[in-house]
Amino acid sequence: MGRYIGRRLFQSLIIMFGVSVIVFTLVNMIPGNPYLSMFPPEIPTEQVEAMLRRVGYYDPLPVKYFKWLGRVVRGDFGYSIFYREKVMGIIASRMWNTILLSVSAITVSTLAGIGAGFFTARRRRGFSDNTILVITFIILSIPSFFFAMLLIRFLGADLRLLPISGMVDVVANYKGFARALDIGRHMILPTIILGLGNTVMMLRYTRSSVIDILHTEYIRVARAHGLGEQVIMRKHVLKNVMIPIVTVLSLQIRELLSGALLIETVFVWPGIGRLSYEAVQHRDYPLIMGILLVMALITLASNFLADLCYAAIDPRITLEERTSKGGDQA
Repeated sequence: MGRYIGRRLFQSLIIMFGVSVIVFTLVNMIPGNPYLSMFPPEIPTEQVEAMLRRVGYYDPLPVKYFKWLGRVVRGDFGYSIFYREKVMGIIASRMWNTILLSVSAITVSTLAGIGAGFFTARRRRGFSDNTILVITFIILSIPSFFFAMLLIRFLGADLRLLPISGMVDVVANYKGFARALDIGRHMILPTIILGLGNTVMMLRYTRSSVIDILHTEYIRVARAHGLGEQVIMRKHVLKNVMIPIVTVLSLQIRELLSGALLIETVFVWPGIGRLSYEAVQHRDYPLIMGILLVMALITLASNFLADLCYAAIDPRITLEERTSKGGDQA
């Protein structure tokens, strides 16, 4: 188990290094000088050039990269060109908002998707199964921002049941428990839209896995011994369907990070997705690189956690790793 974890951790570090090289190279290949916006127009050109040389703007690209990497390893991602603050401070202030929204979306989509997946699998080719499958195809065929516009129109503008933008009501200025309720109300619409696609994915994976497991030999043997359907579902099917569910959960984190850019912009949610949009809009290169690295780190961490969950759920995975390694050495 320790060797398995060590190998996965080493692979993650290698991938993270490659991502940092690609991100830094692509961002620095963008035409233009973003630092010029930091200087007032009355500053002489000679002073501007001297400052640019001082910060290493004219250094060769490899020199720039290793200087930047040395700061990143120490946790220093530099200063934002637009916000004039430390990049990590800006990212940290927005990341918790995205985490709050993402955790809510993952929780809702996972519970709804697994429940619906078991429900449809047990009623395969029935009316309810066919109806839910048609609905899932419709959801997958229509962009998420279209559903966002529909909910904003009907639940927000027409019925006025839920707020349609922001994280809190700035006019009311709630405190304590009332503020928490206000944040919860603002989370409902973006949580639904952000978790909609993941709910469909979880439903389809769960349904397919449950159907395959229900047709295995040991399930037939369990039924022949008189075990009830509820016991079979809880003790045999649920345990064996956990690996594909863990796979979908690890994929969900990547989907949520990419989907947050659109959803947070539509609902004006002050998270990392909207911050990415603002960084690109203002050509804030240090902030862009910081956001991309943090997102890559979160993605790799989710994959690493999924690998650990695989090994905990099914010990044969680590056994296969040791077996294949022994075969290669032989």
